[in-house]
Amino acid sequence: MYLNTLSRIIKVLTMWQDPQTAVSLILQDVKTALEAKGSSLLIVKEKTDELEVIMSQGLSDLYLHKGPVSASPLIAAGVSHRPILIQDAANDPRTQYPEAAMKEGIASILSIPIIVRKNTIGALRIYTAQPWTPTADDLNFTQAAAHLAGMALEMSRLNSMPDRSFRQATPAKSQTWEIYPAHNE
Repeated sequence: MYLNTLSRIIKVLTMWQDPQTAVSLILQDVKTALEAKGSSLLIVKEKTDELEVIMSQGLSDLYLHKGPVSASPLIAAGVSHRPILIQDAANDPRTQYPEAAMKEGIASILSIPIIVRKNTIGALRIYTAQPWTPTADDLNFTQAAAHLAGMALEMSRLNSMPDRSFRQATPAKSQTWEIYPAHNE
């Protein structure tokens, strides 16, 4: 099932020009494939060292706006490219808002760093209603999904840049640019 889900996500990434659609599909498909309560994509806000939820599936607005979330543990985990698993969100000292997690019905949280160009830029998070110990396949799947989310975010960043500034920032024209020239060339 994971291979079919990843294949579908990759197809959307390559066919859609709107990376937000791809991110939404990633969150929905990961939630469904893992039979999770919810999923979210968070981005590191560099100025405050906090995580900002940019999209979610299956979580209430009350939970999503519970307060600032520190990015420090995620950045530390991102250095080693390791997921963070909180199996008991209500009692684990790493949970910043245990009461909010209990009220939302969240038992476990898996946070996978999203790494783009060796930088931790955010996280893909999975929330379960029952205590959860992910299998090796679950971890491989969620890490692949996080990589795809990172690709979608990078595509969004590149698509928002004016073609001229992107080309100026690129030291040499690649074969890809020669095959697929920019719109105004």
